[in-house]
Amino acid sequence: MLRACFSCLFVAIVSLSAMAADGDPKQKVEAIASEYAASFNKQDGAGIAALFAAGGIHVNPAGPRSDIAEFYQGAFKAGFDHEEITVDQAWPLGSDMALAIGAYRLAGKNQNGAPIETGGIWTATYVTEGGKLKIRLLSAMPKPPPPKSEVA
Repeated sequence: MLRACFSCLFVAIVSLSAMAADGDPKQKVEAIASEYAASFNKQDGAGIAALFAAGGIHVNPAGPRSDIAEFYQGAFKAGFDHEEITVDQAWPLGSDMALAIGAYRLAGKNQNGAPIETGGIWTATYVTEGGKLKIRLLSAMPKPPPPKSEVA
């Protein structure tokens, strides 16, 4: 039993060391976030989809989606044309996976020319595919509207 615990601990330490030796996971995730925002700002749904691993999924309040490029084409058609992404934290999950959390902000103009904006938090799981870290699962949750103030 004790030997099994030490074996697990050893594997965990080696996995964390491998990811650390390979580079800071936050820096890797920030590089992906930068590519993601650049593709969004160019209205390049295919560019965003290329950042996802095979079978990658995007989950938002409407549900899970695997048609990443089509999903973003819908956002562009709605008038969103600018995205800002921050990476708050990132952690290695073994030598070939990572987990991260951050915030996003989308802006643009609707069909009538009125400004539109939304934002929230995101979480993502990354896997190594083809020697490169890619998004396996991205969840985006919009910020809830501010509470209505009550007048006494």
